[in-house]
Amino acid sequence: MSDLIADLRGLLDDKGVLTGEAVSERMIHVWYQRPIEALCIVRPRTTEEVAAVLALCQQHGQAVIPHGGLTGLVQGCNTTPADVVLSLERMNAVEEVDPVGRTMTVQAGVPLQVLQETAEAHGLMFPLDLGARGSCQIGGNVSTNAGGNRVIRFGMTRDNVLGLEAVLADGTVVSSLNTMIKNNAGYDLKHLFIGTEGTLGIVTRVVIRLREAPRGLSTAFAAFDSFEQLTRFLRYIDRELGGALCAFEAMWRDYYELVTTAPADNARPVPLDYPNYVLLEALTRGSAEDVAMFEDIMGRALEEGLLADAAVAQSETDRRAMWRIRDSVDQFFRFGPAFLYDVSLGIRFMDSYVTEVKQRLGAAWPEHHCFTLGHIGDGNIHFAINVGDDSAAAHARVNACVYEPLAPVGGSVSAEHGIGTEKRDYLALSRSPAEIELMRRVKQALDPSGILNPGKIFSA
Repeated sequence: MSDLIADLRGLLDDKGVLTGEAVSERMIHVWYQRPIEALCIVRPRTTEEVAAVLALCQQHGQAVIPHGGLTGLVQGCNTTPADVVLSLERMNAVEEVDPVGRTMTVQAGVPLQVLQETAEAHGLMFPLDLGARGSCQIGGNVSTNAGGNRVIRFGMTRDNVLGLEAVLADGTVVSSLNTMIKNNAGYDLKHLFIGTEGTLGIVTRVVIRLREAPRGLSTAFAAFDSFEQLTRFLRYIDRELGGALCAFEAMWRDYYELVTTAPADNARPVPLDYPNYVLLEALTRGSAEDVAMFEDIMGRALEEGLLADAAVAQSETDRRAMWRIRDSVDQFFRFGPAFLYDVSLGIRFMDSYVTEVKQRLGAAWPEHHCFTLGHIGDGNIHFAINVGDDSAAAHARVNACVYEPLAPVGGSVSAEHGIGTEKRDYLALSRSPAEIELMRRVKQALDPSGILNPGKIFSA
């Protein structure tokens, strides 16, 4: 192994390879404070250096674990002491912004928030948005096909990537930096690397699609007497806003109470009197007419019985306060370690599904805590569950409560976080044997030695 490290150092500069305490002083995740265990952390600065590192590791049969911002929630970046970590943190340049074509070409280590702010500086918007925006990197967003708050309007990461560059396990560089929305010239190879969690290649550069920045945002917080009322409101508001709806963030009472009760300092925009709540937002031109129209649409919804109560943000301060409620997920851990879940299913099944999950949990752990929220409009629910026991055995029992009811309704064990190792044993609940076998065949074709993020998604 010392020979391998020496060879890696020969490929990079004096800051390119970290070993010993420089590795162990880093944490694997902000919510899982466990030191990284690895042979070394390799930090290339260019695609050519990534290619050289992978070619060398292929020769040695050395496992390589890609690291971005380490904000993933499915243990997809877990390592062993024998692994080489490949961090893209020094590949953090915005290479080009094309305001006319509305594209941006960036290196994989650029944080999401930097992309958002760079786009805004050009009067444009990169619509991907999630709570980890300040830490997550675009390479990781691409590799996990991240979702977030605006999927209902702009789609997943996949829908906002025009082209990319990736390096295969043997060091081959596949550069497909397409900048066009329409390009049907053969296979669209970027999809081999989007959402495949670094198991088929390492994404090094990305061309993202930008949109015109909205001049204004209209935001409201609504309460509902039932989930059925909430779904009727979703159809109404999407129709009345004419495609301008860009966020529809649902919260069950358990979550709303958690994040608006001390020690959380979020003020309640509507009373804690209802089972369901929604934070919604629309893109506008920022005119007085648009503001009045949004308020009128919300008022008519109240008159027609499509919601029980609502508050419309009157300022940017109000808007940020409403979003703080949605983003206060750090409160999940108030009662100790929590198991986090990210599932997807048809909206028409959600109410009965959530009820069944909570009934199963209550039967096994009468004193459990289950906090529920989701993007809903795109079929996504998140749970944070505390049962007073964070052992592997308890985790498996909670997994059964959450995942088993998905199979009868054709749901997915992962809406937007990926599989990693956390959900590996449950992949078969959402994918057929033929699909999983095809995944394995693609993996074998692109990474025959199995060095790229081995053991993630499915067992080797």
